[in-house]
Amino acid sequence: MKKSTMLLALLAVFACKKAPEKSQNSNPEPVTEEKAEPNFPESLTKVLDAHGGFNHWKQQRTLSFVLPGNGTPETHTVDLWSRRDRIDTDAFTMGFDGNRAWLLDTEKAYKGNVMFYHNLMFYFYAMPFVLSDQGIVYSETEDLTYEGKAYPGLKIGFQSGVGASSNDEYFLHFDPETHQMAWLGYTVTFGSEATSDNVRWIRYHDWQKVNGILLPKSISWHKYEGKTIMEPRNTLTFEKAKLSGKPMPDNFYQKPENAEFVN
Repeated sequence: MKKSTMLLALLAVFACKKAPEKSQNSNPEPVTEEKAEPNFPESLTKVLDAHGGFNHWKQQRTLSFVLPGNGTPETHTVDLWSRRDRIDTDAFTMGFDGNRAWLLDTEKAYKGNVMFYHNLMFYFYAMPFVLSDQGIVYSETEDLTYEGKAYPGLKIGFQSGVGASSNDEYFLHFDPETHQMAWLGYTVTFGSEATSDNVRWIRYHDWQKVNGILLPKSISWHKYEGKTIMEPRNTLTFEKAKLSGKPMPDNFYQKPENAEFVN
């Protein structure tokens, strides 16, 4: 079976800033309610609170969801503490064991880049909470206007050396009344030391509550000219979302015997 055409298009056109992949303890210390919350900007704290709260998010251990695709559904599973992950389909399986990415694909069905893709959709899906990761720098940005409504926001950068392209920038814009996330803007500088002023825009407005956390049911990339946002280009849907405080067995994320590590 072939991989979804839409997801291949996303890989070709859209890149996403991701935290560095490194060896991590499979049983790190959880964040408890008694520990102090990081010193976030007030606006980000309000956004996180509107989505269930930072501390409640940090108590969750396993996140899973399904991308229905075009006849080849993908089940994505992520350990939120260690960021190990796994994607299961009828055609192939891939994952990240905490040190290296791997691929099980006896029929050579997968045509993409495993290193790029294995946790890409997690980062789109787990907004806005992934924007509370370590190594992030917050600053002010002007409002984003869409259909006559102004959406306040934050500009998000990364400390040098964080992730594969620390020159990438994000723009988180939220509804001024509910403080729920409304838009994500991001630049792509992967493979370049230069910054970029070409900001791509994703709309977040279709939400569902999963174990007390507000997560998207779908997200839509929009056409744009600068900060003028136009009609939707394409929409990605997430199904069967689950969020649990319990971990998967350690061997769930390990490379199967007949799989191969990838660079």
